[in-house]
Parts: sequence; structure tokens; C-alpha cells
Amino acid sequence: MTESDLSFNERLLTLQQRHRELDVEIAELERFPYQDQLLLRRLKKEKLRLKDSIQRLRTLLIPDLDA
Repeated sequence: MTESDLSFNERLLTLQQRHRELDVEIAELERFPYQDQLLLRRLKKEKLRLKDSIQRLRTLLIPDLDA
């Protein structure tokens, strides 16, 4: 494993941790749906962006087997 792979792994772990944190925050806000809908939408969008970033990093870390 190279140094760049390690930094990719660290970044991936950081993104996954933030994604889980957002799950908790969103679940808490959804318990009281009329409190802050704008914040709820922002958190959900951030969670989707994180999911996309996580998938991109996973793609970079997994070698292309078809090549």
C-alpha cells in the first residue's frame, strides 16, 4: 500500500464518519419535522455529496479488473 493509498483510505474513513454523523443529525431533526426544514434539507444534500465522494474514492482505491 502506497502513501497515496493511505491518504485515500484516511480520507475515505473521514468521509464515512461524517456520513454516519449526518445520519444521526438527520434522524434527530426528523423526530421534530416542523422545527428546521431548511437545515434538514441542507444536511440531506451534504449527505448525498458525501456519498458521491465516498463512491469516487472507493473507485480510485479498487483497481479496474477489466483492464
